[in-house]
Amino acid sequence: MKFLTKSYLLLFAISFGLQVHAQSNYEKQGTQAWMKGDFKNAVVLLEKAESKDPGNINVLKMLGYSYFQNADFENAIAAYTRLIAVKPTDYSAYYYRGKARLNIANAPKEALNQMRDSFYNAAIKDFSKAMEISGEEDVQILQNRGVAYKDYGIFKSYKIKKSAEKAACVALFNNSIADFQKILTMQPLKKDVISLIDYVKAQISSLK
Repeated sequence: MKFLTKSYLLLFAISFGLQVHAQSNYEKQGTQAWMKGDFKNAVVLLEKAESKDPGNINVLKMLGYSYFQNADFENAIAAYTRLIAVKPTDYSAYYYRGKARLNIANAPKEALNQMRDSFYNAAIKDFSKAMEISGEEDVQILQNRGVAYKDYGIFKSYKIKKSAEKAACVALFNNSIADFQKILTMQPLKKDVISLIDYVKAQISSLK
């Protein structure tokens, strides 16, 4: 299982070929823009397609991804949430919603600053759900969840006042290391993950 963009595009190319006759004009045009990587126009067209056909799984999947590529993470979350309501077994929806939530947690708008804890937690849950549905420990999901644990631990470390808060940070860092170590059992020479483990261990040492 891979979440690489080329694979994602290929799946839709196949789907588009099979379903083109049943598509509305907005969905056809939105799909064509999406497949060209023109995500700004894809959003405009796919929003119109969704308004005419709410609950269309293909439209929602492309719309969520288009929002994500435009760095419109709030709307990406909303679109993937609508997709999950229609197709709760779509692990890619959880994966990309998790990535969108993590992006907001790490670079929140001022209005969302007080919600960073909830975004970190929700991102971790989404990555875990994506892995549960996929039925395997996927390297890309593990790495994203490991990064989410790491980033959440760093965020919480800025606010440590009690020993319990320190313990919570260490637990997050340990979860991060556990995910990264699982990756190394599958790809022992993955240098970026080795570096991440060293970084997280340094964060734990800085708390002592």
